[in-house]
Amino acid sequence: MLSLDGGGLRGLFSAAILAALEADLGVRVVDHFDLVVGTSTGGIIALGMGAGMTPIEIVDLYASLGDRVFPRRPLRGLRHWLHAKHDPAPLRSALEDAVGDKLLEDSCVPLVIPSYDLTSDEVHIFKTPHHPRLTRDGRRRMVDVALATSAAPTFLPAHHTAGLRLVDGGVWAGNPAALAVAEARSLFGRELDDIHVLSIGTTVAVHSRRRRLDAGGKLQWAGDAVEVLSRAQSLGTNGLVQHLIGDHLLRIDQPVPAGALQMDALDRDQLLGRAEGVSRQVSPAVKRGFFEHVGQPLHRQPNT
Repeated sequence: MLSLDGGGLRGLFSAAILAALEADLGVRVVDHFDLVVGTSTGGIIALGMGAGMTPIEIVDLYASLGDRVFPRRPLRGLRHWLHAKHDPAPLRSALEDAVGDKLLEDSCVPLVIPSYDLTSDEVHIFKTPHHPRLTRDGRRRMVDVALATSAAPTFLPAHHTAGLRLVDGGVWAGNPAALAVAEARSLFGRELDDIHVLSIGTTVAVHSRRRRLDAGGKLQWAGDAVEVLSRAQSLGTNGLVQHLIGDHLLRIDQPVPAGALQMDALDRDQLLGRAEGVSRQVSPAVKRGFFEHVGQPLHRQPNT
């Protein structure tokens, strides 16, 4: 199973890791996984690979997204207090250029893509038809699924599709590795001992949390709450998955100084450089743990 974290433009790190591994080991990454689970930016990468894009093509896509999707304008910060910071139209256009009109059922690999529905106030998970009971999501356009899973609150507006108001799956599954394990057990029928998960993050900022948070109110927590919740969710998920499958989990991430990389702004060369260094270190372990396995492609399951 391949699990890809959320993290905005920092998804360039994840895509670059996969591209480097693909080049080093002479493989097609997607051919070696039975399931790919991705949240937000990780969902975009998962959908891209499902649509037949190579990781290096996804790297090129991300390299073009910065100024196109997240332009820096003088009044953008002020707008952010009252409205979503960015217009989703450029992202939609970029995704349509990348995957066209492909449907979720056109994926070459089983996919699980989390989102959150504001209409029902419940989690919403898109799945390819890799089990007989999964009959609806396959007809969804990949572009709509990508826009839903990446609609980060305050950064992009909710994505409206099929009567739903969907936002970023990262509000509950920024690190979706536990979803991979749950899907492997429930719908693929695999035992825990047979589940292997390659989990790739989008870098993690190293913080020293301020003491004023200890007894702080809304004002003191305003700038830290989202980061703390996101970090805690990721660490908790990683610990849970490790508890369930032990050393069958390989987690790849990279610590960076606080403030060095943002969700909608980054230093492309710095991020690519970090991915180059990390991919070199993990390449032997990834080859042993995952690339000696040949994954099962998506076969549309008949209804029962």
